[in-house]
Order: sequence, then structure tokens, then C-alpha cells
Amino acid sequence: MPNLYPLLRRLLFALNEEHAHRLTMGFFNALGRVHPINVYAHDAWRGPLMQCPIKVMGIDFPNPVGLAAGLDKDARAVDGLAALGFGFIEVGTVTPLPQAGNPHPRLFRLSEHGALINRNGFNSAGLGAFLSNLARHRQTVRIGINLGKNAVTPIRQAADDYLTGLRAVYRAADYVSINISSPNTTNLRSLEKPLSLDPLLRRLTLERSRLSDLHGRYVPLAVKLSPDLDSADMPAITTSLLQNKVDAVIATNTTIARPESIQSHFHAKEAGGLSGKPLFDASTELVVNLHHHLQGEIPIIAAGGIFSGDDAWRKLAAGASLIQIYTGFIYRGPRLIRDIIEKIHRQQVGRNFTDLASVLESLHGVSLDPSLSESSQIPRSRE
Repeated sequence: MPNLYPLLRRLLFALNEEHAHRLTMGFFNALGRVHPINVYAHDAWRGPLMQCPIKVMGIDFPNPVGLAAGLDKDARAVDGLAALGFGFIEVGTVTPLPQAGNPHPRLFRLSEHGALINRNGFNSAGLGAFLSNLARHRQTVRIGINLGKNAVTPIRQAADDYLTGLRAVYRAADYVSINISSPNTTNLRSLEKPLSLDPLLRRLTLERSRLSDLHGRYVPLAVKLSPDLDSADMPAITTSLLQNKVDAVIATNTTIARPESIQSHFHAKEAGGLSGKPLFDASTELVVNLHHHLQGEIPIIAAGGIFSGDDAWRKLAAGASLIQIYTGFIYRGPRLIRDIIEKIHRQQVGRNFTDLASVLESLHGVSLDPSLSESSQIPRSRE
């Protein structure tokens, strides 16, 4: 199939950033509703090489390439995006109540650097509309749901918003991720500090235990971290993650840093989180540090600056078990998914392994056997 995305990208990049985003989401929403087109996209993009199964968090993923939260905030386009071959899709960030987010303009392209800056501020239709949208989809793909807090909620009451979200989405999610690392909500990143993180995680994991008993299914909890963490806090943060039996760590969110390579760009001084190629090194460094501290006890989902199969492989080699793309997907389109799977497949074959789990065990030096996890004994199918 010819790669038409470069032409489409030129057309989209001629538009205002948010207008282009709305058009793209509208297209994928329509794609998911028109079955013959959906099937064509599925067949054209997946193909035989798009099978690279892996079990992480006790969940069977058809391949390790996920879509990061932020693209489909209100779960409007799940089926259309699933047709492209993602192994999982993380929707959201969703907040309990609807909110408009920060004022416009709030999204900026740095095209020559393969980057974006956003200060969206959790613009969300709220849990009611989000769940209604999600229920309309056939959900042929594993779904992660990313939770945030409302801007009007005082930071000392943030746990209440996350608990509200967890209760609401529990039956609809394959896993739930807790977003405490966006730089665009006032004081949100203070929740990453050890003194705030531990009580938040205690409340969430206790509530998850209650919901697991109530619904008869275990939904893993992931925590999304910032690339701008103080390295001195890392031992305490990872201890809290381990003690509270968090199921995965997503590394990373966007950065407030502005690397030297983009300093001359006219958008470089815009407030907000930077994503894309300039984030790759910092996010990969956090993956390495997390892997060192966690020693395979908690799987890592790597995100940040993945634009190629080689980039994805470097994340896996650094300690990740799954990867997520966002900005790279915007710049490279659906072909990126296939490129990543093909790279992983070549590495697997070249190393004489029959499955991805064995490859990762050899890279990470730890077992990925899900039978070792207490949570793996609990049913996981969505109701």
C-alpha cells in the first residue's frame, strides 16, 4: 500500500493545530463507523507482521505498540484508530466534570524539530460523555483510560477526583492510568513528590481492591510520570510504587525543559509541555533509571520521542515492556506502527527467539512470567 500520509500531513499542517486535530479525530471517528473501510484499513496496515503478542500486567496485547493518551481525549475514535494496528489505545485524559481546558492558542508545532508544545490543560467532555462515547465502540482493542483531576479541584482534594474517575471507568477499562505529571494543570506535579504520592496511591489501590471484589475482575493501575523528576526523589518514588503494588509505570509525559536544539525556534518560549524528538533522551533516561530501581518488579511503558523502529527498540532495550507513540504518530502517520513491529520482529528472529517476552527477558535480565503476579489470577475481561 503506498504511503499517502506525507501528502495528508502537508494538508493538515497547513491548518491551525487544533483544527487539524479535530479533523483528524473526525476522520477516525467516521472510519470506525464505516465497516468496509475499517476492514480495508485493518488489512492494509496490520498484515502478517503486525502480530507480535506480549503479556504485560496480566493483559494479552496483540503487539506492544500503543497510542498514548491525549489524542483521543473523549473516546470518540477508538474503532478507527484500532484499525491502524495499535496493540492498545489509551484514551483520555478524562476529568470527572467537563472542562474547557486552557485558553487558545494552546498547541504549537515545531515541525523542523519533530516536536509539539501543548498547554491544553485537560480539556475534557467529562466522565458522562466519555463513557457514552466509549460504549458506542466495538472495542476490538485493549483500552487504557487515563484519569486526571478538574482544574477547580484543590490539589489537596485531587485524590477524590481520581477515585471518582476510577469508580466510573473501572468496568470499561483494561487498565487505568493516573496522570499526575501534566505540566499544564496548576500544582498537579506536586502529586509526584513522595510525601503526596504515597497517600494517593494507597487510596487508589485500596479502592481498586474494593472494586475488584465488587465486579469480580482486576483492573491494573499505571502511574504516568514526568521526565522532569528530581533524581533525588527516585528511590522514594519507586519504593512507593512497589509498596502500593502499582501494576505499571508510564515514562514519560511531556517536559517543561527546552533543549538547546530548539532554543532558536519561535515557539520555544511558549509555556507548556514539549513532546517529540527533543524528549527522546530525557524520557529514555527515566526508563533506564526506573528499570534500575524497580528491577523488573513493575513493567515500564515507554513514551517520548519515538519516530522509528530503532527508537522503539532503544526504549525496549532500556527496560520497557510496552511503548506508546503520539507525536511520532502525528508526524509519521500509521506507517510508524508497522515500522516498529517489523523492527521488533527482525530483532526477535535475529536473536533466535520465538516470542517477544523471551527477547525482553534477555534484554532486561528479569522474568516477565505473568504467573508470578498475584493479580494475574483474577479475571480481566471487560464487562
